[in-house]
Amino acid sequence: MSHPAQEERINTGEIVARFLQAQGVRLAFGVISIHNMPMLDAFHRLGKIRFVPARGEAGAANMADAAARVSNTLSVVVTSTGTGAGNAAGALVEAMTAGTPLLHLTGQIDSEWIDKNWGFMHEHPDQQGMLRAVGKAAFRINSPQEAWEVLTRATRLALTPPCGPVSVEIAIDVQQAFLDENVHFPGVESAQSAPVLIASKQPDPAHIAQLAKSLQGAQRPLLWLGGGARNAGAAVQRLVDLGFGVVTSVQGRGVMAEDHPASLGAFNLQRASAQLYQRCDAMLIVGSRLRSNETMKYKLALPARRFRIDANPKVQTHAYACEQFIEADADLALHALADALQDWRAESSWHEEIFTAKQGAQQQVDAAVGAYVQLKNALNHTVTHELQGQCIWVRDITLSNTMWGNRSPVLRHPRAGVHALGGGIGQGLQMGVGAALAADIYKEKQAVAGVGSARSAMKTIVLVGDGGFMLNVGELACAAQERADILVILMNDGGYGVIKNIQDVDYGSRHCYVDLHTPDFAQLCASMGVRHLKSTEPAQIQTQLTAALQGRGPTVLEIDMHAWGPFTEKFAGPPRKL
Repeated sequence: MSHPAQEERINTGEIVARFLQAQGVRLAFGVISIHNMPMLDAFHRLGKIRFVPARGEAGAANMADAAARVSNTLSVVVTSTGTGAGNAAGALVEAMTAGTPLLHLTGQIDSEWIDKNWGFMHEHPDQQGMLRAVGKAAFRINSPQEAWEVLTRATRLALTPPCGPVSVEIAIDVQQAFLDENVHFPGVESAQSAPVLIASKQPDPAHIAQLAKSLQGAQRPLLWLGGGARNAGAAVQRLVDLGFGVVTSVQGRGVMAEDHPASLGAFNLQRASAQLYQRCDAMLIVGSRLRSNETMKYKLALPARRFRIDANPKVQTHAYACEQFIEADADLALHALADALQDWRAESSWHEEIFTAKQGAQQQVDAAVGAYVQLKNALNHTVTHELQGQCIWVRDITLSNTMWGNRSPVLRHPRAGVHALGGGIGQGLQMGVGAALAADIYKEKQAVAGVGSARSAMKTIVLVGDGGFMLNVGELACAAQERADILVILMNDGGYGVIKNIQDVDYGSRHCYVDLHTPDFAQLCASMGVRHLKSTEPAQIQTQLTAALQGRGPTVLEIDMHAWGPFTEKFAGPPRKL
């Protein structure tokens, strides 16, 4: 192969584009600016990467985050320097919280003036320091010659468990600089242009044998699965076939289909679940941090005998003490454990107890939501019968999600659930856009694995509140422009409902700063060419939901919560007692 420098000169912007192509990146999100144009011009000229122009850097980073979660691939967001990079900071915190492999490419001012703090236009005096604080690391590319190596280091770090966002800043003059003609371009030879691969952490056979010996005396074992177990579905199924039950964190939903009789789903904090934990004689926690909001600030009474598998050794000392910790990839470790336990069986009635507990937990949730149980039931019916389980369920931090959305709709595959794990409001809409655009990549990977068809429909349904929706409503224009196939279920109560509830419980019902001016969403959607429906009658929701899911492209189904009425119970923050 001829040396590309003999045919054309390549600048750093194009090196970035070629590197991403070598990683198999097909989607990138961002906002074009004078400080990233060399990169985005190369995206456009080479034509291999679809660039999605968001309306703001925060939205772009949330889109990239969700796209990575759904596709199970490295995702890319491109921002400008200074304020532009700062706009993405909150979304990078969310990606860090969720363990998302995300490469953040940002510009910088001219090299001569970086870090001098002279007030140069678009300068941030310590941009790298800011980016280090909201991700795993931040790098700087100082010349075309080092670009490929720095990008490789950044990508490897982003993909290494615990995964997370890594930023790379490139000064505008460096982006524009050409590789010297006598310097070998590092992406030509196949060995150097291959994607960065991360070796999975192998379990120690002696540690697996020890764990198997400990579990052989158990009759009613449970797996608590977190987001770190999302690639371990087949191994989980093997253990379930031996008699294990399953409960998941919200991030671990769908590792096993939630309508399986051995699964509690994400009903991990209801009274019936807590009672089941006391019957459980061994809990194996896999790929989960046992976060505070799902364990009553670490006071939830989990089974006395606990064991843990995680690729991140730091969690060994977090939250709950365990008899044994194994540092390993979840899939490899659980397959090895299933091999070691192949002659063992759990108590035959254990799955029946789990099924009964899940029914009790669901009844507790249903009793708290009043008429909105009809929306939940309509969603489950639609996803099961009309979408045949081919759905991605995206949620913002909103009262409805906390009350029922995080647990009640049944998810059937490990990439089906996307939510604002860090608790930030207003991220759901743009996450829905990223999830929808990554759905085709997910389907193609499933088809290659022999599961499903790349041609089957995959709908993305997004649950948001009116307050969070308005925070980034500009991204609805992005959804319309990109024809993102999303249904936004907009829960409109005219304010911050959960904050009102907290004010009722803790602040003498002094409602301040929570009533929001709300637009006419029908007119707003019409102005953007987005279909809009409005529900005022719970009895009609199944028909309206079916209609809203027809066709492709963005649709908003507004639920008038004043017409539907209040929840039966008030939610005023994470549970304080069961």
